[in-house]
Amino acid sequence: MQSQSEVEITLPDGNKRSYASGTTGLEIAKSISEGLARRTLAIAIDGIPKDLHLPITADASIKLLTFDDKEGVEVFRHSSAHVLAQAVVAIFPDAKPTIGPVVEEGFYYDFFHAPFTEDDLGRIEKKMQELISAKLPFRRFEASRDEAKALFQDNPFKVELIEGFEEGTTYYKQGDDFVDLCRGPHVQHTGQLEAVKLTKLAGSYWRGKADREKLQRIYGISFPNKKQLKEHLDALEEAKKRDHRKIGAEMELFSFHEEGPGFPFWLPNGMILQKEILGFWRLLHEVLGYQEVKTPIMLSESLWHRSGHYENYKENMYFTSIDEGGFAIKPMNCPGHVLLYNAKKHSYRELPLKIAEFGLVHRHELSGVLHGLFRVRMFTQDDAHIFCTEDQIKDVIIEVMSLVKSFYGAFGFEDVHVELSTRPEDKFIGDIEVWNRAEQALQDALDASGTKYKLNPGDGAFYGPKIDFHIRDCMKRSWQCGTVQLDFNLPMRFEAEYVGSDNQPHTPVMIHRAIMGSFERFIGILTEHYAGKFPLWLAPEQAIVVPVSDKFSEYGASVVSELRAAGIRVRIDDRNETLGKKLRDAQLARVNYQLVVGEREVETGMVSVRTRANRQLGSLSVPAFAARCQDEISARRLPEGEGADA
Repeated sequence: MQSQSEVEITLPDGNKRSYASGTTGLEIAKSISEGLARRTLAIAIDGIPKDLHLPITADASIKLLTFDDKEGVEVFRHSSAHVLAQAVVAIFPDAKPTIGPVVEEGFYYDFFHAPFTEDDLGRIEKKMQELISAKLPFRRFEASRDEAKALFQDNPFKVELIEGFEEGTTYYKQGDDFVDLCRGPHVQHTGQLEAVKLTKLAGSYWRGKADREKLQRIYGISFPNKKQLKEHLDALEEAKKRDHRKIGAEMELFSFHEEGPGFPFWLPNGMILQKEILGFWRLLHEVLGYQEVKTPIMLSESLWHRSGHYENYKENMYFTSIDEGGFAIKPMNCPGHVLLYNAKKHSYRELPLKIAEFGLVHRHELSGVLHGLFRVRMFTQDDAHIFCTEDQIKDVIIEVMSLVKSFYGAFGFEDVHVELSTRPEDKFIGDIEVWNRAEQALQDALDASGTKYKLNPGDGAFYGPKIDFHIRDCMKRSWQCGTVQLDFNLPMRFEAEYVGSDNQPHTPVMIHRAIMGSFERFIGILTEHYAGKFPLWLAPEQAIVVPVSDKFSEYGASVVSELRAAGIRVRIDDRNETLGKKLRDAQLARVNYQLVVGEREVETGMVSVRTRANRQLGSLSVPAFAARCQDEISARRLPEGEGADA
């Protein structure tokens, strides 16, 4: 029997232990093992991350957070940001720290100060190592709004934040000299942050607004040990070589211009990529009975009020007026597809009805987060909306998941992680009972298909729960691309109907679905995954004919004509350069095959074939080479001996 002075702690494996009331997370970790205690960064109490030194006074489910946990990484890197701020203030006492969040690439901290230099980064990083070696404890304190304002009276940015709080707040001390406003949690002490590297400098604006104070941003990354840091930095170097912005410029795929920030311009080679991927996408969809449509890029503002997008998404939308009426450039295609559905009456015999669109959408992004094709303001969604009956949901979802697997597999993405995201805590429309039915339907489909998945509570769309698909590239980076969202709410809002077998009107269920998510972003991912060395079916330039000298250019041109007639993308390099330079340039240009033609090839009607990996395949007749390419293209396979890591 549990004593009133004890608390019952439920561990992640379901086991329960009793501890004295007031026991801390650190003490629980030590009761399991000293090694775990040293690695533990924070504790999740009933799902909420907390500091390890806080006493537990009620029964709770807990999870000891280490660097192996997503929440643990966030605590670790936010603590690293605080050490960065402490180091900057130690070196530059007039610097005003503002905010220092965790971001995908590590962490950053913004300061109100004159621009920092690369030399400053070295000094700051050295100071951070001193603070880490000192093993300064992170100590949490509570304060009223007035107390906090008095504490941070010399920092107007912190005071502005405090004035926005409805109640009191918390702050942390690192050692005796540094205090920072924060809700926490943090690691036990700075010594746990063993390996830190400052990575770059950037400019920003307070609150992300260009009319506010200009700030200086310092980015960094951190790990529990130097081995992990080195592996990460090596991966960053590899990522630099594969940067899709660099490769995109070299291969003339796309470009960006000051006149259109966040709006990509597609060049002829990039359009070839788009055409090939879209052709494959259409092929898969036609087999499954999807009907392709096109909806307007701009629609009445009233439509977005009715759909719920205005209320939940307006900060990401662009608005204008026509004939004194409000309009919005579409950020999504779904309301337009409901209008198409409602344009005529439907019978249950037509369902499931599958509407697909390669739809151009616009979403506002702050200039500071724009990043090549990965973060843009204009992109194309490979959208589809399936209208079905409630008892068809499971079969439709299973079919969509099979389609997603087939599509990714064609590009070599076999490592696919699946997450089920449930109702958001605040931003959602509709009744909770309807949400519960939708969440259960998705879970049933996942279970019936035997799909392994992770639960992601509270991350659903505002109109319904969703299944997200994360692919992993050759550098083991995870990318969330595909999504399947189950929506009972939008059809009800738009009074969508079908006539059932009982000859009565019923409301259909709407399934929102995308595989690539953003077409542009998917091409960016592919470019880095392949390092620009695309499989033959995707390659903008599949072959190049290289005459040994000018006198063989006429034969080379005839080879080009014959291969083009066979559907091969090929050109001739008839520059007045050495053969060696032409071959090197072709390899640098990532052309799949180089076809050398000289006296022997002219006499025999052959071409001497080598791959971009510089492997010689010997002499082939032009028809034989064309047939080889056609077979490789139709199979959508990588060239032999070459893959995404090549």
